[in-house]
Amino acid sequence: MGLGEECALHNGSSKRKSGIFWKPAGDHRLFTRYDGNPILKAKDWPYPANSVFNPAAVLVNGETLLMVRVEDHRGFSHLTVARSRNGYDDWKIDKHPTFPADPENYPEEEYGIEDARITYIEDEKQWYIAYTSFSSSGPLPSLARTRDFKDFKRLGAVLPPENKDAALFPVRFNGKWALIHRPVAGGLTKANMWISFSSDMKQWGDHQVLLYAREGGWWDANKIGLSPQPLRTEKGWLVMYHGVRRTTSKMSYKLGLALLDLEDPTRVLKRTDEWVFGPRELYERVGDVNEVVFPCGWIADGDEVRMYYGGADTCVALATASMKEILDYMERC
Repeated sequence: MGLGEECALHNGSSKRKSGIFWKPAGDHRLFTRYDGNPILKAKDWPYPANSVFNPAAVLVNGETLLMVRVEDHRGFSHLTVARSRNGYDDWKIDKHPTFPADPENYPEEEYGIEDARITYIEDEKQWYIAYTSFSSSGPLPSLARTRDFKDFKRLGAVLPPENKDAALFPVRFNGKWALIHRPVAGGLTKANMWISFSSDMKQWGDHQVLLYAREGGWWDANKIGLSPQPLRTEKGWLVMYHGVRRTTSKMSYKLGLALLDLEDPTRVLKRTDEWVFGPRELYERVGDVNEVVFPCGWIADGDEVRMYYGGADTCVALATASMKEILDYMERC
């Protein structure tokens, strides 16, 4: 049996429903969609919103916390927190924007803020939020920190535009913090994932390509970017990334995985050739931007991995996987 067939026939289970399902080989059966998807929609919001999507995700005192991107009816975005005891349903949403843009003090946020990734820094007992500021010159990564997701301290922009899809590692490497990000040079269609280092989280250097976009007919040719924050595992840093494939009629966002060395995150140990998750359900294929699955957060809770993602830039959905099965699959890549 080939790898694709093995993945297609793999038996899987979700927290709410188990059994044997057929799925396309490209979906690999690593991740199982939650039966209750989508878990959050604009109509659930306590104030007017056009769409809600691309959530960051972390565990805070045993509670699942999402920082959801909320787009208003101007087309500008901000971040709002939603909480759940079980991470599946019964979401409690902040009554007002939790983290709105502040263009008066941070002009790089003129057109809103988007797509947060959250990392807990144990040394400082704080959560660091990497997010995209939408400036008049284009998108760029910014940082903020918080202890309670109520009060936030902005660190400001950390890299120039055009750049996005940034997230911090939770530990230092040789005394320096590391940041994954995705710059795009003006006029070029090629976009790779980069990694940079800093001693103070303000001045970033030692920039280098971490993962190259492939070329030709690959699903991740020409343009890739980080999806959720890196997860530390016994085998290495687990990284999920998105690839953007364009055809004459459409573009499609799909997801792959890579494994980085624990001591040297610039060293890529493994990378999937095939995508492990892609648009299939109607809420992923039809929306403000069609054919998009876009996670900005995932949670490892024991062996269970819960991936929270935006569907078609319109709603929030959830898929689950086994960490053991993910790492076993990576070993075969």
